[in-house]
Amino acid sequence: MRFSTNGIREVVGDRLTPASAVAVAGAIAQVAPRTGPVALGRDGRTSSRALSDLVAATLALSGHDVVDLGLLPTPAIQYNVPRVPAAFGVAITASHNPPEYNGMKCLDACGRSIPAETERAIEAAVAASASCAVPFDRVGELRTEPAGAARYLEGILGQVDRERVRARKFTVVLDCGNGATAVTSPELLRRLGCRVITLNGHVDGRFPGRPSEPNERTLKELIRAVPAFDADLGVAHDGDGDRTLFVDGQGRFVPGDKSLALLARDAARAGGSRAVVTPVSTSQVVEDVVQPFGARVVYTPVGSPKLTKEMERVDAVIGGEENGGVVFPQFQLARDGAMTAARLLDLLARSDRSFDALLDELPPYTLVKERVSCPPERALPVVTAVAREFADGAHRVVTLDGFKIFLDGGWMLLRPSGTEPIVRIFAEMRDPASARRLADSAVARVRETLGN
Repeated sequence: MRFSTNGIREVVGDRLTPASAVAVAGAIAQVAPRTGPVALGRDGRTSSRALSDLVAATLALSGHDVVDLGLLPTPAIQYNVPRVPAAFGVAITASHNPPEYNGMKCLDACGRSIPAETERAIEAAVAASASCAVPFDRVGELRTEPAGAARYLEGILGQVDRERVRARKFTVVLDCGNGATAVTSPELLRRLGCRVITLNGHVDGRFPGRPSEPNERTLKELIRAVPAFDADLGVAHDGDGDRTLFVDGQGRFVPGDKSLALLARDAARAGGSRAVVTPVSTSQVVEDVVQPFGARVVYTPVGSPKLTKEMERVDAVIGGEENGGVVFPQFQLARDGAMTAARLLDLLARSDRSFDALLDELPPYTLVKERVSCPPERALPVVTAVAREFADGAHRVVTLDGFKIFLDGGWMLLRPSGTEPIVRIFAEMRDPASARRLADSAVARVRETLGN
């Protein structure tokens, strides 16, 4: 098994088996520092508890002490790693992938994604099939840490003006998507004084309420519920809680670029660092709203490890992705869905306008996102061939990650996914119909090229 854009993700019972999980855990045991314990946490997938137990046992039998944080959102696991404190961390999760997937995300002592060279070392150790089992008197200790959720929530509450938020008495419809945030986000919003209506608010690794990836297609129930309950906004998490998307008071789905633009503008206005970091897949709206405050946008390839690494390098004030993953570096260098919701409520509490009104003030862009199933080995050749067609006559082409092609009035991005067997297609224009036509034409050409 190999690391992709953000950890290891495979189909359970196919490439992710008891044997392969133990092999990866054994490789992690060889690479992880022995200067402290390994912190281990998991999401709510049907296989996560079993995988967590396998990993914990393998690490302990290899001589590592293990601190089991239990069922928590991934950002809560990341927040707890340096506070246990641990020398390494492992989150059992497949993030937003469908329920048949699971995987492992490895973390350094600060709770951040491990660098690529550490991933390669783990892969090499898996390939070598070397064992680091220890004799009976060196087996590591296994202990549980029940305070992880409370510690995480207190950390978030310390980053916002909770009394100001409580005074607004927001009504929020919260869609946990049957994911790991069900154990933290309802409590967070209640402690912020919100009237909370929950959807899919119990953990179920089959994701019966809706798919684990939140988007406009999968959030129909939330879109209906917000105006029905006369709520101020709706909040939706993905399966492991590192992403949050919103619905406004009118029941309009809010693309992640727009919520990121509001949060980035707020951060740029506050001063400090003048850098905002975001992937090439993000809307032009972010750059438009932060530039008046003297901030510059730094673009990266897609993937939160690349995003957070660049944020650290340029000392960014905020970073985020169009999929709803936002990073607040003063809290932790990790995408954090609960923190995103809390900071948006804090922003709204300081404003005399509604969420709807703030969104309507943003420059109008339409970003259309599509995907086409594609065998991984064919994705890059297909993307390259189609990009060459669209690049003819383009203003410029950026190859930082896939092909971002700037055309009259907007841009399109073609890239192979790093986590799924698909080609991702993005098209942005100010005119919605033009964006739709551009995306549809790209989808058609990708399918035709695959067929040929």
